[in-house]
Amino acid sequence: MSATPVTLVGLGPMGRAMVRALLAVGHPVTVWNRTADRAAGAVADGATLAASPADALAASELVILSLTDYRAMYDVLGGATTALTGRTIVNLSSDTPDRAREAAAWAAGHGAHFVAGGVMVPPPMVGTEAAYVYYSGPSEVFEAHRPALTRIGAPRHLGEDPGLAQLMYLAHLDVFLTSLSALMHATALLGAAGISATRAVPELMPTVAGIPAMLRAGGDDPGARIDAGEHPGDMNTVTMMGATAEHVLDTSDALGIDLALPRAVRAHYLRAIADGHGKDGWTRIVDGIRTPRTPA
Repeated sequence: MSATPVTLVGLGPMGRAMVRALLAVGHPVTVWNRTADRAAGAVADGATLAASPADALAASELVILSLTDYRAMYDVLGGATTALTGRTIVNLSSDTPDRAREAAAWAAGHGAHFVAGGVMVPPPMVGTEAAYVYYSGPSEVFEAHRPALTRIGAPRHLGEDPGLAQLMYLAHLDVFLTSLSALMHATALLGAAGISATRAVPELMPTVAGIPAMLRAGGDDPGARIDAGEHPGDMNTVTMMGATAEHVLDTSDALGIDLALPRAVRAHYLRAIADGHGKDGWTRIVDGIRTPRTPA
């Protein structure tokens, strides 16, 4: 199985990292990229450069895409649809769940199988023990190519719906991007008082790193509690957390920095309090997030 040929289309940092990981364990790899000179490094590592997208498709049953978004898939493969028959397209590009489902239907219309995926590590970690990738799509198709896909990172198949992998990927990015914005907001907050980013960021990072331990401090699985509709307020109530959110907002206003993020956070707690859940634990804010009110 280690000799299974693989085609990889898209040679940005992530694509190049996947090529190296596949070559390192003996997979013959054919590559294609819209900017041809980006293929030089992959070819130097041992990959074969295809002359066209159709040639790239013809080279391997398994075709991995690492592109900017799903629109790029149509741009690249749209002129080579006759070569899609019998191929398995594994699209590791980022986009929405609905666009992944549309892509699966498009691929099926041209005789190809389709699996969506999301790589959950940066390029330097691809192919390492720390790497993992979410996939969704036909289980039988996924399992047929599991050995090759495992070379990129530990595969986690979420189900038959091709939109699930993108949904999980974006959920992770939701946490990641919001955390980055919070970190920069806090850095700006401290900077407004004359504390440099050089000093501020190392002080703030332990809070980011400590969130998992904080969530487990009560000894229970917070996800299971949420599923059960249980939001015990024995540690941190909505009212208490909401008051802190108010203080962050007031301080941000006083120091003249952007208020969009602290306003959004405060709004979650105000909604829960308005719904009569002030004595519940802070996880109760999930209800308002799930069912936003339509503005009057």
